[in-house]
Amino acid sequence: MNTFKKVILIDDDQINNFVCETIIKSEKFADTVVSYEWAEDALANLKKSAEDAPEEFPELIFLDINMPGMDGWRFLEEYRKLPENITSKCSLFMLSSAVDREDIICAKGHAEVKDFFSKPLSPEILSIIREDFVS
Repeated sequence: MNTFKKVILIDDDQINNFVCETIIKSEKFADTVVSYEWAEDALANLKKSAEDAPEEFPELIFLDINMPGMDGWRFLEEYRKLPENITSKCSLFMLSSAVDREDIICAKGHAEVKDFFSKPLSPEILSIIREDFVS
């Protein structure tokens, strides 16, 4: 049985999204995986889901930091504006190639961010999430 019903990936790297989707599916981590290369598109769909179909809101989000247009930090600012009764049921993790200590500290300083992981996504990271963040 899969751990989550729906997981979203927000990363401008199409190849990374493909690799992440493959790992998530092979590890039976989620029933559905949806990738967005633009944070703006992800946010628009999350807003629509929160308003029209809260049951479709993802249970987990992997968010990159450095993206063109809306970066991960700006996404978090907008994500905070979504209804808390919906977002509280979603675990958000930063998944980034950024190794800047300040980025890691900043990410962990956001209440919405459960943890920060360095790319690439791996079965070990999914295992950590299962063990530490699934009740």
